[in-house]
Amino acid sequence: MDFSLTDEQREVRDWVRTFVRKEILPLEPEVLRRERTGRPGLEPSELRELQLKAKESGFWGVLTPEEYGGMNLGGVMAALLEAELGRSFVPFRFGGSADNILFFANEEQKETYLKPTIAGDRKSCFAITEPGAGSDARAIRTSARQDGDDWIINGEKTFITGGNEADFTMVFAVTDKEKGANGGVTCFLVDRDAGWKSHPIDTMGEWGPAALTFDNVRVPARNILGEVGRGFELAMRWIGQGRYLLPARAIGSCERLLEMGIDYARTRETFGQPIAERQAIQWMIADSAVEIEALRWLVLHAAWQVDQGMDSRQAQSMAKLYGGIKANEIVDRVLQIHGGMGYTRELPVERWYRELRLLRIYEGTDEIQRRTIARNLLKGHASVSGTLG
Repeated sequence: MDFSLTDEQREVRDWVRTFVRKEILPLEPEVLRRERTGRPGLEPSELRELQLKAKESGFWGVLTPEEYGGMNLGGVMAALLEAELGRSFVPFRFGGSADNILFFANEEQKETYLKPTIAGDRKSCFAITEPGAGSDARAIRTSARQDGDDWIINGEKTFITGGNEADFTMVFAVTDKEKGANGGVTCFLVDRDAGWKSHPIDTMGEWGPAALTFDNVRVPARNILGEVGRGFELAMRWIGQGRYLLPARAIGSCERLLEMGIDYARTRETFGQPIAERQAIQWMIADSAVEIEALRWLVLHAAWQVDQGMDSRQAQSMAKLYGGIKANEIVDRVLQIHGGMGYTRELPVERWYRELRLLRIYEGTDEIQRRTIARNLLKGHASVSGTLG
């Protein structure tokens, strides 16, 4: 059993590590300053400039198939890169990507939506969550009724990532109430100029979701993604595309936070000694280091299963659950180590505190992950022995 990285994996990881150090970390003071005044940390033009700079070195479309100009690096490599990007709170992501379900588009839709999104000329958002349908996606009420060759959509979506910036949405609507999620939900590609509106939702963190409203929005039948009634399957593909990538990014955040805690503990003195000499602080550091290492292997194991074509849902749920809980515990310890300074907005600790709290909610709450893990065990779909049998 070989746990070492390949030469290629190490080379790619090291390039990203250098990119983060040289291009991303220097932006942190300005990002914090902007966010303190209610402005976006990065303007779209600045993000685009960074993405194009990365593209010059070939980093474009990390998970995008090569036929669309991407790198198609695979799960383990993607997890390693996310961990490196997670070492900074600057909201950077590599360009050249598109929602995985857009690859199920027909040729006409690919030309209109998929390829322009990969190129960065269009922006999408995934709209399934509603005021009364969060974790229970089967409870969606947004409806679409057929009217000749068109469909009329009515309803409301909420907490939609990228909903304020998107120029088109992949919206899921009930097209057959009797069938519901079992063949009665359809996905529509809807341009903003079709008439849907978005409104920003203020949150405790820097994540800026939106509420979307559809008031008799008319959509041509050619804008159905996939087949009528098969939208729920697409939605589950989107939701389950990479839960392991969320805790993967948290690995980098936790590593950086713990490094900050260690550095501060070495220099902060109380009663004539650095607080690093205090057992209470040492235990915080030790527990955090163990948990980061455990999270690293949970994430990489889930990513490895993805690369092997295995059913990785159990492993991804475990990584997502453990990552959300432990990342929050680690950032809380690091804030405690920093004392009053950790609570200020002069340091990024409190910013990470707010950001990492979201990890326990979006793309499957802790409770949903526990439900999935327990159900798989109780029904015999998974074993407590894991993949080793």
